[in-house]
Amino acid sequence: MKMYQVDAFSKVLFQGNPAAVLVLDQWLDVSLMQNIAAENNLAETAFVKKMDDQNYAIRWFSPEVEVAFCGHATLASAFVLFRDFTSAKCINFHVKDLGIFIVHQAEDGKIHMNFPIRRPQRLIEYPELIHQAIDRPIVEVYRNAQAYILVCATEEDVREAQPNFDVIRSLAGPDLLRTAITAATIKESEPSLDVAITANAADYDFVSRYFAPHIGIDEDPVTGSLHTGLAPLWAEKLGKNQLVAFQASARGGELHCVMKENERVEISGYAKLFMQAEIIVE
Repeated sequence: MKMYQVDAFSKVLFQGNPAAVLVLDQWLDVSLMQNIAAENNLAETAFVKKMDDQNYAIRWFSPEVEVAFCGHATLASAFVLFRDFTSAKCINFHVKDLGIFIVHQAEDGKIHMNFPIRRPQRLIEYPELIHQAIDRPIVEVYRNAQAYILVCATEEDVREAQPNFDVIRSLAGPDLLRTAITAATIKESEPSLDVAITANAADYDFVSRYFAPHIGIDEDPVTGSLHTGLAPLWAEKLGKNQLVAFQASARGGELHCVMKENERVEISGYAKLFMQAEIIVE
C-alpha cells in the first residue's frame, strides 16, 4: 500500500507540518487506519477515498483518535492528488458533518482551500484554569468548535509562552477542545486590544501556536483548521479581508487567508514531498 509524507504549508523540506497521505479505493477498517496513524506518529495521517477524478472523501487520524477536521493534512492530500492522481486543477473533498471543501491549485503550485468558517465567540465567563494554560498574560478568551483561543498582548508572548500541558488536558474536557494562543503583529488594532510588533515578524498580520496534548499532539506545527476561526477573528479586529498568518512553532509555517462570501474562508499554502513508501499490512 503506497503512502506519501508531505510537509504542508511550506515550500521547503523540514518546515511546515508533516502529514501522511494514503489514497484508497475503499476505506480500510477503522482500527487499521488508527494503527497506521499511530505507527506514523505524525500530527495527522489522512486517508482519501476516490469517488471520481474531481471528488474524494477524506478522513484524518491523529496518533490516538480520528479527528473531525484537519487543514494541513487536507493540503497534503490535495498536493498528492494533483501530483499523481488527477489532471484536474480543482477538486472537492467530501467531509462528514462539514460538507464540501473546494480545493484548487494555482500555476505556481500554491494550493487554495475553501473551508466553512468556524467563527469564535468571545467569552466573558470562562474557566479560571485558562490563566494557567500558559505563563503569559491573556487579554481575551474566545472559543469556537475547535478550541479555546487565548489572545495575548504581543507576538513575543505567543512565541515565548511555555504551555502547561496538564492544565490544557484538563481544559479539553469531554468535548476535546484544543487550546490556541494568538497575537497581532501589526500596529493598528481595536482599542480594546493591546497590540505590539516585533522586528522579525513585521510581514504577518498575526501569529499563533496550537496545543492538543489530549489527542497525542503537544504542539501542532501548523494548523490549517484553526485558521478557519483565527482568520475571521483577526479580519474583524484588523478591518481587512486578506491576511497573512504565521504559526510560530519550532518548524513554523505561513498561511494566506482570504475571507469569502457565505461564511467561507480560503486558506492557502504550499507543500513539499518528503517521502513515498510502501507499507506492508496484512
